[in-house]
Amino acid sequence: QVQLVESGGGLVQAGGSLRLSCAASVRTFSGYTMGWFRQAPGKEREFVAHIGWAGGNANYADSVKGRFTISRDNAQKTMYLQMNSLKPEDTAVYYCAARFGDRSTWSNENDYSYWGRGTQVTVSS
Repeated sequence: QVQLVESGGGLVQAGGSLRLSCAASVRTFSGYTMGWFRQAPGKEREFVAHIGWAGGNANYADSVKGRFTISRDNAQKTMYLQMNSLKPEDTAVYYCAARFGDRSTWSNENDYSYWGRGTQVTVSS
């Protein structure tokens, strides 16, 4: 199976930037669509962004468009989320997810088979 480990979370002031990483333990990383989700206390887990196996089919939630950028390095078996212009509303635990295959849109948490344990992102005002 696929094991995922997130890193890069922390405390940042509003307007600042943060770069999250997701390292995958798998033989062939390129066969998987990768996604980012987040969950704030007392709220449902929500979709943030996803990217296809070859780096295409990138998709973003409306709340992060223009501010966040998803990318991946198949040679390093790592996915990234560059977060700029952070807002207090972005505060949440961010989860890395993986799903074998490639789709133009996979924005539901039920679409994914493997999950990391999450990394905390806190944005102060």
